[in-house]
Amino acid sequence: MTKQVKPPVDGGVHGWLVVDKPCGMSSARAVALVRRSSGAKVGHAGTLDPLATGVLPLALGEATKTVRFAAAGRKRYHFRVCWGVSRDTDDCEGAVTGETGARPDAAAIQAALPAFRGTILQRPPAYSAIQVGGRRSYALARAGKPPELAARPIEIAELHLLSAADPDHADFEAVVGAGTYIRALARDLAERLGTLGHIVQLRRTAVGRFVESQAISLDSAVALGHSLGASEHLLPIETALDDIPALALTAAEAARLRHGQRVVPGDERLRLDDIAEGAIVGARHERVVIALARIEEGALRPVRIINR
Repeated sequence: MTKQVKPPVDGGVHGWLVVDKPCGMSSARAVALVRRSSGAKVGHAGTLDPLATGVLPLALGEATKTVRFAAAGRKRYHFRVCWGVSRDTDDCEGAVTGETGARPDAAAIQAALPAFRGTILQRPPAYSAIQVGGRRSYALARAGKPPELAARPIEIAELHLLSAADPDHADFEAVVGAGTYIRALARDLAERLGTLGHIVQLRRTAVGRFVESQAISLDSAVALGHSLGASEHLLPIETALDDIPALALTAAEAARLRHGQRVVPGDERLRLDDIAEGAIVGARHERVVIALARIEEGALRPVRIINR
């Protein structure tokens, strides 16, 4: 039976908005404020801790169907580590759990960094949103029962020391894959250096294709309200899909795909043989994405229809 899909949405706000999240606010709160002011459905690509500032890509309307692709992109951070003190949250908001007089110098820090580049194992912080037995890890930690989370593989593509201006602090830049905790990186780096440490400043400067230069303040985003759809700050839905294959369809093929039907594109215009079985592609008509589709046995099968 043909799967029914909703009719196109008219007059809605659909696209990506890059917000510069302020310190002290949760990502969920930022989403709620933009949702309330714009009246649009809103999601985000990659949670930022309340302590953190910087790039928070917000998906509005039909763009929420592409969040998984934006969230999977590498993220760039600038962060400051305070040496000699550990805290239960691995940042400056937690309770002190240990102190030491040991302080690493710049040479020691530089020598330790190569061990943290590439694919490594990382144990997430107890204060994280990971589910443990149906409860969030941070909820268990706040209840005095912090779980011992298992280490898991993460990717650190780049890690650089920017400065070590005083004995107690050092500034870094990192480019990391999905699931990486910068708080845990600071904790583990300090341990390797024979000291303790925690994050005191954290700023995200990029999430995949979304960068700091595109960001506007949260106050500005809220002030735009229902005018977001006409704003120069609203980026196309396609922005989040730049890293996946794009396949152009005829009007007839696009119509069949929109109605949930399997489509075999014309062989003279494109070939699916060079794309891996099971891969997700952006099906487009006249350069506009109309669906996310999966390659199955030489054909396109719709996964999410983009209505606008």
